[in-house]
Amino acid sequence: MSRRNIRLRIAYDGTDFCGWQRQNNGPSIQGVLEEKMAVITQEQVEVSGAGRTDAGVHAEAMTANFHTDAAMPAAAFQRALNSMLPKAVRILEAAEAAPDFHARFSAVGKTYRYDFFTGAMQNPAERLYRSHAPCVFLPERVRPCLVLLLGSHDFSSFEAVGTRDRSKTEGRGAVRTIFQAECVADPARPEHFSFRFSGDGFLRCMVRNLAGTLIWVGAGRLSCEQFATILAGKDRKLAGPTAPACGLFLEKVEYPEPSPVC
Repeated sequence: MSRRNIRLRIAYDGTDFCGWQRQNNGPSIQGVLEEKMAVITQEQVEVSGAGRTDAGVHAEAMTANFHTDAAMPAAAFQRALNSMLPKAVRILEAAEAAPDFHARFSAVGKTYRYDFFTGAMQNPAERLYRSHAPCVFLPERVRPCLVLLLGSHDFSSFEAVGTRDRSKTEGRGAVRTIFQAECVADPARPEHFSFRFSGDGFLRCMVRNLAGTLIWVGAGRLSCEQFATILAGKDRKLAGPTAPACGLFLEKVEYPEPSPVC
């Protein structure tokens, strides 16, 4: 008999964590989940996440899964974990999953949001959840660039250097498909903006590198034509800065719809 597969939906404030993946240089979301899960199940449990968010990055709906022999109802994992986890991490849902479900490999899409403020002086209460980019930012400068991002492209220009072995020829390399790319202004709060990207996957620091470069476009430091050249150039040195981690949120992870029961 196969072990149970439990699917979790998780929200977290990444400010005080070194990222999702367990590491030796500080607390991680995966690490704290596995630590508490071991207490609950009396097993060594490996929690697999849909992605590896970096230090300081937040999630509104990260998906994860783990296998266990514990007999407790799936919903009870939500209550048990939330009673033990730090307040910066909360389990929004726990449910039984199909035996072959994997939070990362079963995913077909993700949506990230990047929040930033362009005014001269930022409210200190926002500093951990919205980056500060003081400039005169015009969204209309950016929108033609967002159209260029749609579809499948090699995003090497926006990939963190040294994160992938480029000598390997198998797989899709730096090619990713973007379904949606938008820049939204907050009508209630001047100088508050967000980028939102949905795609079939993202390279390491890709969203933050896109955000940093697009902020330069919105500020008039780069033209749309220059942005197109950067995208086509497949060279990280051509693009703008990596935007701070604090503004990045994983909003959603998408999975195929389950087959109808006949």
